[in-house]
Amino acid sequence: MFHTPNEPLMLTVPLTLEAHQIAQQFHQKHCPKKAKQVYLNTLAVYAVKTSLQCLEIPTNWQASDSWNPIMQTLTNTADLLIKDLGKLECRPVLPNAASCHIPAEVWSDRIGYVAVELNQALTEAKLLGFLPSVKAEEVPLTQLISLEHLLDHLNPSKQPIQLGQWLQNIFDAGWQTVETLFDSSPTELAFNFRTYTQIATHLSEPSDLKITRGKRLTLGRRYDDEQVILVMNLTPTSVSELDISVEIYPTNGQTYLPKNLRLMILDDTGETVMQAEARSTKQIQLQFSGEPGECFKVRVALADISMTETFII
Repeated sequence: MFHTPNEPLMLTVPLTLEAHQIAQQFHQKHCPKKAKQVYLNTLAVYAVKTSLQCLEIPTNWQASDSWNPIMQTLTNTADLLIKDLGKLECRPVLPNAASCHIPAEVWSDRIGYVAVELNQALTEAKLLGFLPSVKAEEVPLTQLISLEHLLDHLNPSKQPIQLGQWLQNIFDAGWQTVETLFDSSPTELAFNFRTYTQIATHLSEPSDLKITRGKRLTLGRRYDDEQVILVMNLTPTSVSELDISVEIYPTNGQTYLPKNLRLMILDDTGETVMQAEARSTKQIQLQFSGEPGECFKVRVALADISMTETFII
């Protein structure tokens, strides 16, 4: 599993009897053409799971589509669910191949892609590299980035934001009132006045307990001008339930959100349970309810850049 200091990080994993037993178990459930695909996919997922297990990164293969024979039949999937983050796609690469095949059906709802080279005898797998996103079915292996970036990508997130404290008027740094967020620059004054008026009207249902806070998100260096405002609206409906509205608004004088911007809600296993995508959209909103102790994530993504906030009710 080691590499020399001057070479990109690559992890080599033995494909044990256990790996082949799992692959054979799935292989028997399908016709010959699909069975071969499923067998190789299973070995690739096993290799990634084993590597992440050694690095103490928790996974849940049994909750992944690649473990489900029905999903194996319907799709060409090799996903591995990473706890609290989402699905990592593990694509097999045959010996001497120059590219990695990543079918279009797995281009969404993935936190990244790992290319896994299987040797001719299927006794060993090598994790070649990683990509946070893809836009083509055949990705040259030369375009892969080092697995060190994958480890950064999967690094456990910061402590979750305690929404119970918000109900006591204790707010985390960076979370501001809507008035403050939409009145931060004189050049945006007219736009902000109109926008804030719309938001204030939208959020003005009578409730003394309603809490609204927001923060600006900058979607990475490649999108320095692409800022949006994330608004969290909390309304207690009973002692044990909280209505939550998650909203995204444009900023910097823009009328519409960046095209293809995605807003996602993930549950405590990292599974995406709700999502919406901006087209010619002025705002995105997702609503749900939760109970004390429940954990969820809000992810905002544009192309291969994403930001995630973790909350606990």
